[in-house]
Amino acid sequence: MTTLTQYVTVNKVKKTASLLGDVVLKTPLQKNQFLSEKHNANIIFKREDLQEVRSYKIRGAYNKIASLTNDELKQGVVCASAGNHAQGVAYSCQIKKIKGIIFMPTPTPNQKIEQVKMFGGDYVEVVLTGDTFDDASERAMAYCTEHQMSFVHPFNDIKVIEGQATIALEILEQTKTPIDYLFLPVGGGGLAAGVSSIFKTLSPHTKVIGVEPEGAPSMSTSLRNGVNTKIENINKFVDGASVQKVGDLNFDICKNNLDDMTTVHEGKVCQTILDLYNKNAIVVEPAGALTTAVLDQYKTEIKGKNVVCLISGSNNDITRTEEIKERALLHSGHKHYFIIRFPQRAGALREFLTDILGPNDDITHFEYSKKHNRNSGPAVVGLELDNPNDIGGLIQKMKIKNFYGEYLNENPDLFQILV
Repeated sequence: MTTLTQYVTVNKVKKTASLLGDVVLKTPLQKNQFLSEKHNANIIFKREDLQEVRSYKIRGAYNKIASLTNDELKQGVVCASAGNHAQGVAYSCQIKKIKGIIFMPTPTPNQKIEQVKMFGGDYVEVVLTGDTFDDASERAMAYCTEHQMSFVHPFNDIKVIEGQATIALEILEQTKTPIDYLFLPVGGGGLAAGVSSIFKTLSPHTKVIGVEPEGAPSMSTSLRNGVNTKIENINKFVDGASVQKVGDLNFDICKNNLDDMTTVHEGKVCQTILDLYNKNAIVVEPAGALTTAVLDQYKTEIKGKNVVCLISGSNNDITRTEEIKERALLHSGHKHYFIIRFPQRAGALREFLTDILGPNDDITHFEYSKKHNRNSGPAVVGLELDNPNDIGGLIQKMKIKNFYGEYLNENPDLFQILV
């Protein structure tokens, strides 16, 4: 059986924390009153979203770069990332005044590209290549070999893991109260591997739980299979925590350290993003909401307990706001899409509004073209219901009145066009 001492040790992480002292912010540990009252527990946030680069990734990136020799630093570094890791590497390059080449997928939002350029300044060059992270990573590795530069992996590297592990030391220093539960977001697994190692050494009674998106259950699948497993098709909405395969090193550590591994639906993540903003004025990215989105699943276990949720980042593109709201409404059952077949006669729409919809329901999407020489014409209609429990009765009324065509929420091919 793998032992913790083979990988991450407290002494090494303490040295890393000393190295990072002037680079990273010792982020606050803050009680969240709303969630504490909701769950009848002491819910505490570790606010890594408040780092200079707005995520914890600076810890691992800087520690890896700082471990390089002077000759290696002169040659420069290379990384592949679509977001937070790229910003951490860029900022580290600016601090160390070394050259950095950062490969990002071509579809990366401009906001993230500009952030990388801002943090890296004149020391960083951004290369857009390929359609996916895997494409960019392959090109980055080839460039790294060709130019004899050092590759800074986003998660599968012991120095990166030790950097992320410094979060655990901070949490344990910042509270005198024993921590019963610790929830960690999981993407590639570097954060979970590092933080869980320290907790299992210094706070073994704490239950450490990993959380990943339902559409990208790479760690969950690997732990279930007993071997690190690549998932071919993943939902990339929670981009900061959606990988096809976790790091081999991280899997090896996490299989021994995590007390539980679970997933959260992307719609629940979206609702949590909105709640954190509306109730606490906290802006988080989808990956940053994972650890609070999962609390409802553990409401019985955490009652009366001390619970820490790591808020991993806040690099959320404002242009995604409408999509986030839409996904939240769909998940909560308030939003539904249909193909509705309207009889081609005067008054058909009025009948739908008065006889089918409730007084507080709303039409939010409507696409219809009248077809001549047909008895009915199909329309794509989006409905927002005041009470999500009304959906069954609404469908039944549509069928009785011969309006019902097809329910699109359960048809992914058609539905992806709309949302």
